[in-house]
Amino acid sequence: MRSVRRPNLSESIATAFRQRIVQGRIAPGVRINEVHLAAELGVSRTPLREALMSLVAEGSLHVEPRRGFFARPLTLEEFEQLMPIRALLDPAALRLAGLPSRRQIERLRAINRKLEAARDPERIIALDDEWHLELLAHGSNRVLLELIRQFMARTHRYELVLMRERGGVLRASRDHARILAALAAKDLAAACAALRRNMQSGNATIVAWLEKRGQS
Repeated sequence: MRSVRRPNLSESIATAFRQRIVQGRIAPGVRINEVHLAAELGVSRTPLREALMSLVAEGSLHVEPRRGFFARPLTLEEFEQLMPIRALLDPAALRLAGLPSRRQIERLRAINRKLEAARDPERIIALDDEWHLELLAHGSNRVLLELIRQFMARTHRYELVLMRERGGVLRASRDHARILAALAAKDLAAACAALRRNMQSGNATIVAWLEKRGQS
């Protein structure tokens, strides 16, 4: 891997790590050698440690006292536990928040256009997160919104599997358009139902990938 020189070093390192894990280039249970990795990336230990801790928070790594960081596998069991919770949390937050303003709907349409045009999987996931957070931005339940943010971080490495495929991106964009159409018609119940389907629409693709990966 080439030296990382983008502005946010810790985020760049985390992105590279996440991609390596999904690609199978870091085996589950492998201990991360921080000294060697810092030299390989051409970075200091501080941004590296920040990146590793962010990956611990999202579940890609785990840390053991006095032993260091270890890669965690992508598993069907974890995925099947995570995604149904998102399908509950997001519609509940939208229902509590109520209908967004016309200006907010326009912002959501603009983000969705960017998402559909994007090609880099990490950029697509970032835009998808931005879209969902904007959808709920007018809500007053800060605890619920923070919980959704935490689950977003936990599902990133699984969503990376989906967003590497163009079909997954287009499916997400179409789902968003249906949600926006319901909101524009002031049908909150239909929007919440469409949002729940959006949270579930790519699951079969990820499950199939995980099952195939487990058999290889």
